[in-house]
Amino acid sequence: MGDRWHVEVDRGVCIGSAQCIHHAPDAFRLDSGMQSRPVEAEADANEKILAAAEGCPVEAVMITLLGSGEPVFPPED
Repeated sequence: MGDRWHVEVDRGVCIGSAQCIHHAPDAFRLDSGMQSRPVEAEADANEKILAAAEGCPVEAVMITLLGSGEPVFPPED
């Protein structure tokens, strides 16, 4: 069984560019305030969600490993 991720969007940072939806349309939605939300807070690790986080122009998408909380994106410095 592969890794599971916790996916969240910092709504104080999100500018509604929808880049996350472009990269992972099944994993993100824009709400009525035109801000992104993950469809599910927990997801199997996959390249589309990672690409969504990496493609966010303001790094509002955060991914951590479930259980350990180890950052996947953005990576620790």
